[in-house]
Amino acid sequence: MYQDDLNEQQQIRREKAKALKDAGIDPFGEPFVRTHHTSALIDAHQQDDLETLEKKHVSVAIAGRIMLKRGQGKAGFLHIQDRDGQIQVYIRQDNIGEAAFALFKAADLGDIIGIKGVMFRTKTNELTVKAEQFIHLAKALRPLPDKFHGLQDKEEARRRRYVDLIVNEDTRRIAYMRPKIIRSIQRFFDERGFIEVETPVLQAVLGGANARPFVTHHNALDMDFYLRIATELPLKRLIVGGMEAVYEIGRLFRNEGMDARHNPEFTTIEAYLAYSDMEGMMDLVEACVSTVTYETLGTYDVSYADQTINMKRPFKRWHMVDAIKDCAGVDFWQQMSLDEAKNLAKKHDVHVEKHYALGHIIEAFFDKFVENTIIQPTMIYGHPIEISPLAKKSVKDPRFTDRFELFIMKSEYANAFSELNDPIDQRERFEAQLKEKALGNEEANEMDVDFVEALEYGMPPTGGLGIGIDRLVMLLTGTPNIRDVILFPHMKHR
Repeated sequence: MYQDDLNEQQQIRREKAKALKDAGIDPFGEPFVRTHHTSALIDAHQQDDLETLEKKHVSVAIAGRIMLKRGQGKAGFLHIQDRDGQIQVYIRQDNIGEAAFALFKAADLGDIIGIKGVMFRTKTNELTVKAEQFIHLAKALRPLPDKFHGLQDKEEARRRRYVDLIVNEDTRRIAYMRPKIIRSIQRFFDERGFIEVETPVLQAVLGGANARPFVTHHNALDMDFYLRIATELPLKRLIVGGMEAVYEIGRLFRNEGMDARHNPEFTTIEAYLAYSDMEGMMDLVEACVSTVTYETLGTYDVSYADQTINMKRPFKRWHMVDAIKDCAGVDFWQQMSLDEAKNLAKKHDVHVEKHYALGHIIEAFFDKFVENTIIQPTMIYGHPIEISPLAKKSVKDPRFTDRFELFIMKSEYANAFSELNDPIDQRERFEAQLKEKALGNEEANEMDVDFVEALEYGMPPTGGLGIGIDRLVMLLTGTPNIRDVILFPHMKHR
C-alpha cells in the first residue's frame, strides 16, 4: 500500500508506530510470557470477593488485543481480548510509571499488549487486573470495525476471517467447536478399534463417488491427476490388505456449484469395517452422530433453524421406494419399463436427463417429493443400483442396493452401504458408468482396473460409511451456511 492510499486513521497509526520506534520500542514487539488466559482467571476467581482477592494477592501476566479503552486524568480502564475472551484491566500512572502510562494513552483499539499485575475487584464489583506493568507488543496499523456494528457484511467477514474472529464472538465459538466435534468423532472410532489412516489427495482414476472433479497436471510424471472426490477406493484396498477397520478424516474436492450447503472443498470421515454390512453401518452412524452430539453439547436436543432436532437413537429407517409412495403416491415397487417411468416423471413434472435409467428417475422423485419433508434424523435405504455403483445388490430385490443415507433437516449427512466385494459385478458396474460418461454424465466413475484386481484377491463382506463433517458442525452449532463453519471458504473475486 502506498502512502497516498492511506486514510487518516491509517496514517496516524503509522506515525504512532514510528514514534514507538524512535523511543526505542519495537512497534511489532518482543516475546511475552503469560501466566494465564482470561477464562482461567475468570473461572478461578469469579467467586472471590474484594477482601479474598486482597488476601490472596494473585499475580498474573496476561496478553491480548485492546478492545475497549477509556481514561481520564492519570487513570483508565481497558478490556483486552485473548483466545478465550475478555477481561478488564485498571491502569493507573502511579502504579505503572509515567513512560508506560504515556504508552497506554497513545495506544489504539486493536493494539496488542502485555499486562503484569494483581487481581482485584472494582467498586462496581467487576473482576479486574490492576496493572503494575504495561508492555506494548504489536501495533495495529488498521482500525477495527466499529464496535457497535461489527463486521456486518457476511461476504466481507468470510473474506477477512482474521477480522471476523477478532470482532465476532459467534465466529470464535464455531471455530473452537469444530475441532471439538472432530476430536469426538476420532475418539468414537478409536475406541471401537478403527485405525486412522491417510490416503492420496491426488488420484489418477476418478472414483468412489459421483461428482465432477478438479483436474491438475503433474509435470515430473507428465500425468493428469484428479483432486480426490472420495477416499473410498484406497480405504477399501486397505480392507483387502487385512487392516479390517480403518477410517480417514480429510478434505474432498468437487468441482460443482456453491450454495449454503456446498463448498468445493469439504471435510468428511469415511470408515470401513470388515465382516459388517448396511445394518452394521446404520448402527454405527446412529451411535456416532448421537454420541458426538451429546459429548459436545451435553444434550441430544439440537436447536437449528427454529426446529428442535432430537439426535438420540434409534433413528427412523425408511425405504426410498416406500418414502416416494407415501409422499408422492407413486409406487416404484411395481415392475415397469424405462418408458413407463419417463411417462410418470412427465406426469409429475420431474426432470429427466438424457443418461437417466430407471434408478435415476426414482432418485429424482425422491429429491423432489421426499427430501424436503425430512426434519428429524431419518435413514433412507434401498437406493437403486444405477446410482450406487459401489454398493451390494439387495438379496430381496436386485433392482436396489443395501445402501442408506442419513437425512436431517432436509439434507444428507451420511452415506453408507454394504460394500460391493464381487470383482466381476464391480467391473460390470464400472463399465455401466463408462457408458453413462459417454452419454454426457460428467459425474460418472471411471474404470479402476487396479481396484478390480484388488477385489480379485478377496475382500471380506464389509460395511462402509461417510459422514459430512462440515454439515454436522453446521447442525451442532446452529449455523445455516457452510461457509461459516469453514475458516477460509472459497469466494468469488470482489
